[in-house]
Amino acid sequence: MNANQPIGVFDSGIGGLTVAKAVRKLLPRERLIYFGDTAHLPYGDKSTAAIQAYSVKIVDVLLQAGCKLILIACNSASAAAFELVKEYAGSRAHVVNVIDPVVSHLGIYHAGQKVGLIGTKQTINSGVYTKKVDSLHAGIVLQALATPLLAPMIEEGFQRDEVSDTIIQSYLNQEDLHGIQALVLGCTHYPLIKRQIDAYFAHQVAIIDSSEIVARAVKEFLETRELLNEGPTGEDRFLVSDFTAAFQHATSLFFGKSVKLERYALWE
Repeated sequence: MNANQPIGVFDSGIGGLTVAKAVRKLLPRERLIYFGDTAHLPYGDKSTAAIQAYSVKIVDVLLQAGCKLILIACNSASAAAFELVKEYAGSRAHVVNVIDPVVSHLGIYHAGQKVGLIGTKQTINSGVYTKKVDSLHAGIVLQALATPLLAPMIEEGFQRDEVSDTIIQSYLNQEDLHGIQALVLGCTHYPLIKRQIDAYFAHQVAIIDSSEIVARAVKEFLETRELLNEGPTGEDRFLVSDFTAAFQHATSLFFGKSVKLERYALWE
């Protein structure tokens, strides 16, 4: 692999765009190929086997496109399929997930604290965050809470109204999150409601947005392997397994320009 190859990024829908945007901002010379598996969103309520099957199919597409690095921009897929995808990609591409950089961040900046975690059922029930945080031996008490309505709510565009406020407050008011000093947004959709979450805690809780943390990890990963692109920058590509107007709108909004979507059905 060489430095001028693109970076592949995938998620079930618009959530991973928060990570892709952060990578684009930090690494403006890199070319991105984003795959939104809109035909199967959300991943959070799917079985591990289903998520693994979707992930391998998408990774195959990104490998065919010549990606040097594949970023699993989805906590559910990172929890369910990272090891499988890494093995499948082999020496053809590096694979990075969105969980490990956040866990490392917690170990450095939140040792000895009570930390909340919200995410999909798949992410929370996998226990992967708890296992990785415990392995740090940093005295972190992790309180995990599944918040399954948030991702589909965001996908449908309900981010800033009374309905979303009620759902967000109902989750954050759960006893599991009482007394936390930091909160991990354990789904890449959640930065889109970061402002409401921060307001709920009256700005007294550190809200940990994985997008910037992961983007920095990607940059460091490529730097250490001398794979940062120093040459010409090609056009980004955006692939979807099913066209949706919401994804089209969100992509254009995130990247500040009209974006052409390419439909690529995983099974036909």
